[in-house]
Amino acid sequence: MAQPSKPLKSGDFAVSVAEDPVLWTDRKRVLGLPLSFTRYSLTANKLVLNTGFMSLHEEEVRLYRVRDISLTRTLGERLFGVGTLRVQSSDASVPVVEIRHVKHPQKVKAVLSQCIEDCRVRNGIRTSEVLGGGPAPHPHEPGDGCPEPGVFPDQNQNGVDDRLE
Repeated sequence: MAQPSKPLKSGDFAVSVAEDPVLWTDRKRVLGLPLSFTRYSLTANKLVLNTGFMSLHEEEVRLYRVRDISLTRTLGERLFGVGTLRVQSSDASVPVVEIRHVKHPQKVKAVLSQCIEDCRVRNGIRTSEVLGGGPAPHPHEPGDGCPEPGVFPDQNQNGVDDRLE
């Protein structure tokens, strides 16, 4: 690590941190107007939720941790042109983030989904899901000592055929 050219003062940093550009920002709306102290921001790597007026609180969810996004629009929200997104993540401190009463919720959801996929690709993160719901294939060969698919061992030795029908 290179030595700084001059000594650091209290509160100074020897390194600079690149800030992600903000891709989207909005506020929670009341009757369609941005009158609240809840602000949402989206960058290429994270979703940030800032709340409060006197005491400020910031929550951050890394996009590669997001598992699911859902959109709801009640009748009142539709009348005022807003909607609520529910973002579920694998983050231990923030497992669910509600982006409440924002304008253009379908577009926000589409942009958020695209940012999540781009972030996963950049970080080399793959997700796997179990699809289909059918029975898993039997991994053994016949005669290797494992029971056939659909056959349970006769644990109580009662001689009853335990095959599934």
